[in-house]
Amino acid sequence: MSRTSIPILFDRQRLIKHRTRAALNFSDYDFLKSRVSNALLERLDDTSHRFARCLDLGCHHGVLAENISKRVGCDSVLASDIAPAMLDLARDRGVPTQQVDEAHLPFHEQSFDLVASALSLHWVNDLLGTLIQIRRILKPDGLFLAAFFGEATLHELRASLMEAESELTGGVAARVSPFASLQDMAGLMQRAGFALPVVDKDRLTVRYQTPFDLLRDLGGMGERAAFAQPSARGLSRRILMRMAQIYQRDYADPDGKVRASFDIIYLSGWAPAPHQPQPKARGSAKVSLAEALSAKTYK
Repeated sequence: MSRTSIPILFDRQRLIKHRTRAALNFSDYDFLKSRVSNALLERLDDTSHRFARCLDLGCHHGVLAENISKRVGCDSVLASDIAPAMLDLARDRGVPTQQVDEAHLPFHEQSFDLVASALSLHWVNDLLGTLIQIRRILKPDGLFLAAFFGEATLHELRASLMEAESELTGGVAARVSPFASLQDMAGLMQRAGFALPVVDKDRLTVRYQTPFDLLRDLGGMGERAAFAQPSARGLSRRILMRMAQIYQRDYADPDGKVRASFDIIYLSGWAPAPHQPQPKARGSAKVSLAEALSAKTYK
């Protein structure tokens, strides 16, 4: 597929509306944002690099930017988000802000030593394009760290909605956003030109009294679906009630609470620099693949 034919899955204006609404009480629903932000900070603790100028891309209420400033000791930290209402919350934390759409980064090349992003990039239509832009705004040997939702996120809700809608209407529509896989992201990081890319994932399971409590949390997080072409057929009360029954039947624990899965994909990569370790030339290996496969392993 050419770079000019990227499918437009998400409506960025709709996303702004969802985040604007969520900003009213975001601190009541920021448990995933806070947990993932802490995980990114722990990864920063593992490097001895000093990062003078840092960017929190898709900051929401600015908790990651605030803690980068405290723990990493950047000379300057900028918090950016597509929704002005979220930037108001970040400013309340004393963090400088700028409205930025992750799809169109307005910064000069080699502007930052660190770009970090927590639970925002899964809403970008052209993720490869955004990754390339991030690599370009990093200084040589600058670090990119990110986390966002992966492919198995909300698979229980997706399956329950599909079964309920199919049963009641004879058809289904997209109701839960599609998410990238670990393999997708490994390939995109390489194509974007990052050095030493690392991609891994974690799965978080959150339990709820009912599926409707999950839907409430998704709204509070600003994570309601934002499709560019939403279904003309809305979700009726009948479909939602049937979804809840199916969800309870298939994904409830013995105590009656239901599970919701969140796959978190973590990315890290460096802007290329001459002194970084380079992959060995092909044919320079001292051990053949056959020997490696036959070698014993020890625990």
